[in-house]
Amino acid sequence: MSAHPPTPPATPDEPPATAATAATAGTAGTAGTAGTAGTAGTAGTAGTAATDESAEVRRFWQHLGLPGLVDVHTHFMPERVLHKVWAYFDGLGPLTGGIEWPITYREEEAERVALLRAFGVRAFTAMLYPHKPGMARRLNDWAAGFARRTPDCLHTSTLFPEPGAAAYVREAVEHGTRVFKAHVQVGGYDPSDEALDACWGLLAEAGTPVVVHCGSGPAPGKHTGPEPVARVLARHPRLRLIVAHMGMPEYEDFLGLAERYPEVRLDTTMAFTGFSERMAPFPRRALPRLTALGDRVLLGTDFPNIPYRYAHQLEALAGLGLGDDWLRAVCHDNAARLFGLTDPPEPPA
Repeated sequence: MSAHPPTPPATPDEPPATAATAATAGTAGTAGTAGTAGTAGTAGTAGTAATDESAEVRRFWQHLGLPGLVDVHTHFMPERVLHKVWAYFDGLGPLTGGIEWPITYREEEAERVALLRAFGVRAFTAMLYPHKPGMARRLNDWAAGFARRTPDCLHTSTLFPEPGAAAYVREAVEHGTRVFKAHVQVGGYDPSDEALDACWGLLAEAGTPVVVHCGSGPAPGKHTGPEPVARVLARHPRLRLIVAHMGMPEYEDFLGLAERYPEVRLDTTMAFTGFSERMAPFPRRALPRLTALGDRVLLGTDFPNIPYRYAHQLEALAGLGLGDDWLRAVCHDNAARLFGLTDPPEPPA
């Protein structure tokens, strides 16, 4: 997995792959051995399995005394686009590293939303992103509509280095977007590109978080790794940048950026799971640094495009042995504070 993966053919609105491809394949490592990859590839598709897992997830956060979970890295996008993404995973394309990647939650949109609610996820995102010019505004229009009909979704937007990017970023912020998504690997662009400089400035000024896939997993791209993002932060040190997948596999480099810049955060998406530990294990020597950054680590899962049960991400986090206070912060409190969530909302009708 040393070459930048090629972009497969795509329709005008179709990102070539999801951010789930940021994680590298693995077996059950020391973290989260109770939910190894592939053990429940059809979990959630049958009523009994969904009910059982919902109860399991709820027990997890209820044991911690939380009102639920906040998941900052979930994928919702136009159904036609998402189905093409699943087909790409099924074909074992380059972005999966040729690793079998069964999609665990292959339901339609309404069923996926209902499942997150059954898990007790009180707020989630619609991570979507373009891979070429001209897509971002259309994706943003779709995401705005999704947020209107899905009040527990944090209104998500995206961007691409192109003429007019600052205008649609400003428009999205003015219309209430809560979080942005940028995918350096799939988009194939340098985040420090001049065409994005005004965008980062706008987002820093507005205090709008942006989840950035900038790590080099599963295959490095021309602009992945910590250096391009470090250039962005040098110019915009107040940018609320959330490093997706803990920066996998350059974990320690991205921990360093979080230690240097107080507004940098990391999401847990697919990190520490058995699936990822085999090829990109988190270095255990860095656990004290992860503990120290406990107020800036956020739960992310990559639902629905994960090859294991949702509960396994939670098991993996618990398996780190960093304590209940750390788990409470990561699984709910840090994101609730970042996004200004107050009392748990009434369940949607």
